[in-house]
Amino acid sequence: MKHFKFIFPAILFMGSLLISCSETDEFKYDDGRTPLTDVKDIPLSNSEKLGLYENLQEYIPAGFWLGCGIDMVDGYMNSETYRNLTNANFNAVTAGYHMKHGAIVSNTGTLNFQTVDNFVNALPANIDLFGHTLVWHQNQNKTYLNRLIAPEVIAAPGENLLDLSALEDGTFTGWGRNNASGITVSSGDGRSGGDAVRLETTTGGNEWDTQLTSPDIPAVTGHTYELSFWIKSEAAGQGRVSFAGMTNNYPWIDGGALFDTDGTWQEITYSDLEAASDIIKISFDLGKIAGVYYIDISSISVIDKDAEPTYVNLITNGTFDANLDGWAQWNGTGMTQAAEADSYEGTGALQVVNATSGNEWDIQIHVDFTSTLEEDKNYEISFMIKSDVDASMRCSTTGGTSQYQGTQNTGAAWDKITWEFVGNGTETGLNFDLGKIAATYYIDNVIVKEVVDGGGGTIIITKTWEEKVQIIDDAMHNWITEMVNHYKNRVHDWDVVNEPMTEGGNVRAGQETTEAADEFYWQYYLGDDYAVKAFEYARAACNSDDKLFINDYNLESNNSKLEGIIAYVNYIEAQGQTVDGIGTQTHAYIRNADASTIAEMKAGIDNMFIKLAATGKLVKVSELDIRVGSTTPSPDLLELQSEMYRYVIESYLTNVPSAQQYGITLWGISDGNNGSWLQDDAPCVWDKNYNRKPAYMGVANGLTGYDVSADWDYGYLIDTQN
Repeated sequence: MKHFKFIFPAILFMGSLLISCSETDEFKYDDGRTPLTDVKDIPLSNSEKLGLYENLQEYIPAGFWLGCGIDMVDGYMNSETYRNLTNANFNAVTAGYHMKHGAIVSNTGTLNFQTVDNFVNALPANIDLFGHTLVWHQNQNKTYLNRLIAPEVIAAPGENLLDLSALEDGTFTGWGRNNASGITVSSGDGRSGGDAVRLETTTGGNEWDTQLTSPDIPAVTGHTYELSFWIKSEAAGQGRVSFAGMTNNYPWIDGGALFDTDGTWQEITYSDLEAASDIIKISFDLGKIAGVYYIDISSISVIDKDAEPTYVNLITNGTFDANLDGWAQWNGTGMTQAAEADSYEGTGALQVVNATSGNEWDIQIHVDFTSTLEEDKNYEISFMIKSDVDASMRCSTTGGTSQYQGTQNTGAAWDKITWEFVGNGTETGLNFDLGKIAATYYIDNVIVKEVVDGGGGTIIITKTWEEKVQIIDDAMHNWITEMVNHYKNRVHDWDVVNEPMTEGGNVRAGQETTEAADEFYWQYYLGDDYAVKAFEYARAACNSDDKLFINDYNLESNNSKLEGIIAYVNYIEAQGQTVDGIGTQTHAYIRNADASTIAEMKAGIDNMFIKLAATGKLVKVSELDIRVGSTTPSPDLLELQSEMYRYVIESYLTNVPSAQQYGITLWGISDGNNGSWLQDDAPCVWDKNYNRKPAYMGVANGLTGYDVSADWDYGYLIDTQN
């Protein structure tokens, strides 16, 4: 009988299925017989054995990573029990959330490493930190990425958020003044002969000794703001601007906390100021260096860069969410309201069935403009469209002299079509001409608006598709490079691309917009090569011997997806990049599983590991958990959960050659708390009170390849203690 070194103290609870991880000073058991030392060869129950297992680290094969997906903050950093369990049982960890794009990247694009840095400083050096994850479609800072490619909105005069009237009339009502006697309005001393705020600092000192503070400015938390103004001083001086209600209330400008001034007017602009509150304030701080400063009042501007573009839609129903009111079929038949599932966004769309190919005007869908278009003004008509087959269409105007758009191609994917033209003063309505090719057409988000070239209103500059592709490519490059470089001395293995495949085994195409607040599809803009680029950028930034992985789920239950990710790895490498390993998440579910279902699950697990091993790549079980479908599973479910944990691990060790075994990561420490992603289940090897579950034995026995406790008996335990 092989005996493992026991850690006494440990607790044995008779009749209890779950054994606490807490410890006492000695082994004690009394079955009512005297003397206790006469008790020999009484078999131990599983619940009694459970507390006598060593920490999982004692069972890890040599050179093998046994990891755990952890909650970095609420779990590891803020719970001593959670942290101790992690350190004692695992030699690798994966951050469940805090190393992802959404956690690191701010709305302005800056990277905040502080939370992860604090964790890294607390994590023992002998525990590997796996980098998770660089490129995924979820847990992204969608606000920042969408802002990069959004139309540029140039606010027109009159859209300043800051009320300047109390400066213009010299009352300073609502404005705060530190050194009030030194802050006045000076008539005619502005940049173009208008008024200026005159700030006189007689003795240099603190920046805030001469300070002009704005009234409250309503803001939107998370939006980005820009402050600009013109300033000069009678002699060389320095100033700064400080804020209240921003994520950074003391931003630097041009590499420093202060800006220089002299006798020449200069424009000062603070861009990318992110609001952390629904109220912001601005302070002009000019007390550092003695002198007289002038701020041109009319030039002081605060703009919300994320404000919705302002325009008036010249049709009354462009979304079709409620009905088709305002629209009519002039020629042909087949116009109906499409269901939500066939809309681009919202709850409806315009659906038109053209049964026979012919002339464009054979099928015409019409809507009136709210007013006749004006001569020599620029107009834009935009809409989303798709068709069930490759087809074409055009727009035309109605009225005295019609205008015609060129032929536009349509297909199965939603596409945005834009038509710009100069009004001739007779256009009264819009037609969709859909008669040329037989198809079913879907139209949504129709906008007809005046385009302002400058000076008179808000200017909206839309980026081209090519510009968007380059911007997203650059954003991915910057994110990966900065993240990998920052942690290259601590992280030596990265989940570069996460969940790239559909259930059908194809690369996810992604979509432009989603309802989820954190979803952004890199591949929508970069195509199948998004992963090629991700591996290229990660490889360039990491250490030469670091390992880079691709990762997905359901590979054990979906052979098409399994073969799809293997094919995608081959594609990535055919484009010149190297994928070191393939990660399989392996989230199993055993609720109500009968014997045939369990057998099928086991066969799928074996098949997965055999096929992954055949690639020659490193293989990693990246997020292993066994769901039971309940927060209070029965004893039988707990035993089946233990069996499945053991089976997955033993299948991995059997079917993946040792040289390709990169390790197994359990996804979560304990059930139902501290970051568990399955709050309504019990998938982990510790329960919500950090007690070991039978699954703990399954993991330990799987790692060793046999039942560690098979030959234990009370006599042996008593003899061992004596």
